[in-house]
Amino acid sequence: MKILVPVKRVIDYNVKPRVKADGTGVDLANVKMSMNPFDEIAVEEAIRLKEKGVATEIVAVSVGPQKAQETLRTALAMGADRAILVQTDDEVEPLAVAKILKTIAAEENPGLVILGKQAIDDDSNQTGQMLAALLGRPQGTFASAVTVEGDSVTVTREVDGGLETVSLAMPAIVTTDLRLNEPRYASLPNIMKAKSKPLATKTPADYGVDTTPRLKTLKVAEPAARSAGIKVADVDALVGKLKELGVA
Repeated sequence: MKILVPVKRVIDYNVKPRVKADGTGVDLANVKMSMNPFDEIAVEEAIRLKEKGVATEIVAVSVGPQKAQETLRTALAMGADRAILVQTDDEVEPLAVAKILKTIAAEENPGLVILGKQAIDDDSNQTGQMLAALLGRPQGTFASAVTVEGDSVTVTREVDGGLETVSLAMPAIVTTDLRLNEPRYASLPNIMKAKSKPLATKTPADYGVDTTPRLKTLKVAEPAARSAGIKVADVDALVGKLKELGVA
């Protein structure tokens, strides 16, 4: 079985984003970029399935600028077999990404598509669900456990009320949650080997997808600064202050 793993290049989760002075977006100049953490979990899960003998090949895919090759090389160093970069400098919305992945899935015919439930830059949480709808395949979202048995995959989902377990007939789409696994670090030998693994470069036009944005960002602003707290002498003073502020 082949597994397709889409990955996205985003601002490193340890970096505090800065808003551009004109409010048109987030400043990406001289900012450390890395693989989306949820996508790292997806790559790790695909590798674990391959190590169990469930999967035979892992294909990593990214839609983004030329520098997204670095993200794909990270996936290859972790254990993916080959990669595809759909190169574009445009800001690609989830629907366009899902349409590109649909065409790639039709060509590659993977048994599973495993991707992060959301990207930490836009937090859309849409691509996996849109891809499942476009392909007409079953989906298991927010996965905290994945088990493949024969032609089906059992997914334990994290929902508001606890956990829900669903069984999906393959081919299927799975999106990963934080508690699914702990991604491995790529070893130096594997990083060196990744440099020689196949990485094909395509464009959205190769897949017949129009990436023209359907949404327009009007303004981006940082959250308002929180006001400082105050100290009170006793409980009576606390109650009085709460009444004064209109919260009690």
